[in-house]
Amino acid sequence: TSSRYHGCMAKIFDQVLVIDIESTCWQGPPPRGQLSEIIEIGICTVDLRKLERLEKRSIMVKPVRSRVSEFCTSLTTLTNDDVFHAGTLADAVSILKKEYRALDRLWGSWGDYDRRQFEIVCRELTVPYPFGRSHLNIKTLFAIAFGDEAEIGLDTAFDRLGMKMEGTHHRGVDDAWNIAGIMCELFRRLRGTGERPA
Repeated sequence: TSSRYHGCMAKIFDQVLVIDIESTCWQGPPPRGQLSEIIEIGICTVDLRKLERLEKRSIMVKPVRSRVSEFCTSLTTLTNDDVFHAGTLADAVSILKKEYRALDRLWGSWGDYDRRQFEIVCRELTVPYPFGRSHLNIKTLFAIAFGDEAEIGLDTAFDRLGMKMEGTHHRGVDDAWNIAGIMCELFRRLRGTGERPA
């Protein structure tokens, strides 16, 4: 099955696509007949040479086998009305492939959840997996960079770096922007380029 969901290794290293998704969720297991589906794909493109965030974007996705619960809204601020007129997961995958060349570029996320969720939902809804095999787990990278014995949360990582999160935590678009900020800071330190730009 791996060949079905993973294309080639990254060929283009001009940018990294930092992705953070939000999915339908509940306090406990999903209601009968419902599946945890992606409802927002937050994306932040990063210039790898300059280590600068270029843009952020929210791609909303209409769920077809679940609804946004009150718990999900309390966590993400997203409601059923927010996603009702959104495109399908197939539409979102098409955007990632065509506009961001997701199959050819390295992509990263905070932890492995986003990669696994994409694989599961794409398989369940028979939608092609949009990325290649090159995935950067920025959460793991952070732990290795600091010599930690365990991975830590995004908010704790920001405190560790003396940085402040922007926007709304648990919104894909803002989390992708913030995760990209952490990644840029880590690579600046690894490259020895000193202070981060304003």
